[in-house]
Amino acid sequence: MGTNPASYTPKPEQNESTGSPADYRRPSKGLVGIFLSGLFMSSFVYLIVNQGSEPQSEVNAHQQKSSPSKSVSPVTLKPPSRGESEGVSEETFREISGETEDYPWTNSMLSWQRTSYHFQPVKNWMNGPLFHMGWYHLFYQYNPDSAVWSNITWGHAVSRDLIHWLHLPLAMVRDSWFDFNGVWTGSATILPHGQIIMLYTGSTNDFVQVQNLAYPSNVSDPLLLDWVKYPGNPVMAPPSGIADDDFRDPTTAWLGLDGKWRITVGSKVNKDGMAFVYKTTDFISYELADQSLYAIPGTGMWECVDFYPVSTTEPNGLDTS
Repeated sequence: MGTNPASYTPKPEQNESTGSPADYRRPSKGLVGIFLSGLFMSSFVYLIVNQGSEPQSEVNAHQQKSSPSKSVSPVTLKPPSRGESEGVSEETFREISGETEDYPWTNSMLSWQRTSYHFQPVKNWMNGPLFHMGWYHLFYQYNPDSAVWSNITWGHAVSRDLIHWLHLPLAMVRDSWFDFNGVWTGSATILPHGQIIMLYTGSTNDFVQVQNLAYPSNVSDPLLLDWVKYPGNPVMAPPSGIADDDFRDPTTAWLGLDGKWRITVGSKVNKDGMAFVYKTTDFISYELADQSLYAIPGTGMWECVDFYPVSTTEPNGLDTS
C-alpha cells in the first residue's frame, strides 16, 4: 500500500491526477470578481448620471448661497434707553431688548438675593414713610407686571415698627387720562386738621408730565386703603418755556409765615437743571414763584428734588421743632 499524500482518505471515484480541491475553486473566484467589478462600475455610472441631473432649483439655491452678498457695514447694537421723556435718565435705565430668551427663574432660586431687614415688595421693580394712627405707611413706585420700569403704579405697605411690613393692595393705578402712562413720584403732606393730601406726577395719554392731587376716601381708616383722585386733575402743568417731559416729582408741602404752602418741582431749561417753587392755600390752585428756587448750568434734569426749612439760629440747623 502506497503512501497517501492527502490529509484525508480520497473518495473511491476521485482520481489523484485531476488535482487538488483548490484547483476546482479557482473558476468560481474569477466569476465573483467579475460580478463585483461590474456592480461597482454600474454604481459609479449611476452616481455620475444623478449628479448631472440635479434639479435646477437646487442648483440655483446652491448658487445663491455660494454667491457673495452685498457688503453691509457693521452696526453696534445698543438697547434704546427709556429716556427722559418717560422720567428717568440714561444712566438709570436700559430697556430690555427682548431678543434673548429669559431664564425660567423661580422664587426659591432667587430667595438668597432678597433683603432680610429693609423693606422690599413681593416681586418685581420698585422705587419714603408716612405716620398715621400708629402705622408707618410706605408708598412706592411699583410695576406689578415686570421687573423693569414700566406700568408704574403706587404700591402700599404698612408697619408698626419699620421692621415687619404688611403688604396692602395697590394705592393708585394709571386709570385716568392724566396718569395714563404712569403714576410717578409724589409726596404726602399731613395738614393741621389731620387731612392727608398726595401730590404726584402723572404722565398723560400724550406723555405730558403734570402734577395731580389725591387724598384718602376715609382719613379715619388707619390703613388708608382707599384713595381718591381729585376730579379736577391736573392741578399743575409745565409752565411756559418748559418742555412737556421736563416737569416732575413734587415735594412735601411746607407752610410759610404768610399762611401759604410751598412745594418744589424739578425741571430744566436746555441743559440747566432747576427747581421751581409753587405756593398754594388749598392744593388746587397754585402760584408759581417769580424765580426758580435754584438752578445750576449743565446739570440736566433734576429729579426727586426736596426742600425743607433750615434754622440759621439754632445749633442743629435741621431741627426746627
